[in-house]
Order: sequence, then C-alpha cells, then structure tokens
Amino acid sequence: MERIPESHYDLFEKKAFGHLATIMADGTPQVTPVWVSFDGEHILVNTARGRLKDRNVERNPYVAIDIIDPENPYRYVAIRGPVVETTEEGAKEHINQLSQRYNGKYPYPGPQTETRVILKIAPEHVLSAG
Repeated sequence: MERIPESHYDLFEKKAFGHLATIMADGTPQVTPVWVSFDGEHILVNTARGRLKDRNVERNPYVAIDIIDPENPYRYVAIRGPVVETTEEGAKEHINQLSQRYNGKYPYPGPQTETRVILKIAPEHVLSAG
C-alpha cells in the first residue's frame, strides 16, 4: 500500500470533492463526485446501500479517486486501489461529519431511510501534484 503524502492531508479537511471512478457491469467507467475523508490509512467514501457505486464496487472492488484542492485546481492527489471493506458500522455518524464539513449541516439532511455504508479504499497507486 502506498502512502498519501502528508503535504496533501489538508485536502481531507477542506471542502475538496473527490471524483470516484467505478466500473459498470458492461466494463465502462462511471464517475461520481463524492465527499471524502481519510483515516490515516484508507480513503473513506460514504454512500447508501444499493446505489450504483455500491453495486459496482461489490462486483469489482478496484476504483480510482482524485481529490482536487478547491483553492488550487493544479494541486491534487489521485489514488487507485481496491475497496478493502464496505461497512455499515459508523456510517451514519460518518455521513453526519461529512455533511457538517461539506455543507455546514449536522445531521445529514438527506434521506434517513437509507442504509449508509463506508467504502474503505486502500491506496495502491498514489500520484500527487502541487
């Protein structure tokens, strides 16, 4: 597993959106803007059980994600690797924390009937710039 450079840890504290690429059943790529966090080892993406990215990752766990600095679009980190765990544990609190950071709302104002999951991405290839 590669390490994310400490010089880019601040991207996980800003309103820096990630762009998550998964693979569809027909082999074509699918990209979704996502809220992201970092636990010191894995990139964490929160989604709802049954959504397209959840289904795609279940079928093929390899993903790519980039996180671009909202203050300097030439500064970013790009990661490729597998989703090594999909868990419901802590997912509701995680989406509430992300909602606070990204839109200033706590708790998350989205549908409360969804089952939230965290996708844990292990960085195998890391590229950073800026």
